[in-house]
Amino acid sequence: ITITSTGNATEFGDLTTQTSEPAGLASNTRGVFGGGYADSSGTNVIEYITILTTGDATDFGDLTVTRYILGGLSNSTRGIFAGGNTGSYSDVIDYITIASTGDATDFGNLTAATEKVKGCASTTRGLISGGETGSVYVDTIEYITISSAGNATDFGNLTTTEAYHASFSSSTRGIMAGGYVQGGSFLDVIQYVTIAS
Repeated sequence: ITITSTGNATEFGDLTTQTSEPAGLASNTRGVFGGGYADSSGTNVIEYITILTTGDATDFGDLTVTRYILGGLSNSTRGIFAGGNTGSYSDVIDYITIASTGDATDFGNLTAATEKVKGCASTTRGLISGGETGSVYVDTIEYITISSAGNATDFGNLTTTEAYHASFSSSTRGIMAGGYVQGGSFLDVIQYVTIAS
């Protein structure tokens, strides 16, 4: 789609493998997809597209751990993949340099092993929110400083315990929308945080 106009989506291309539940992130020029569920198991594949052109995705490298239902976030230079499921809940955070190709590098760990997380970011700070840990949905928001490596730190809480929400951001504000509450109800809530505080 062209964001500045309305209208239906147009065919762009295809991933290298049919997959569900990968994480996505982007710079101004390149979109990157990592992990996911393919052929009855998780995958560690990272692939990319050039946003201004159409065409199929190209292999980028591999995640440090094979996993799916993970979260992604980025600034203009570095992409972060966090959490997910490796056959059990994962606390792994790894990173890539978006402008180059190659395997992901260990960044640190979440405060708890969590799947179904979502990410958003400013130019300096990344937020990872919600998800499921130990078969329980959580309201956790944690943060990292994207340019450095290290473990995530507690940021605050969502308005409810939830998973499967959407998350996006501007350079100052992070938005979390929709989702699913453990036990059977969908959410229509939109909530926000100021990323720098």
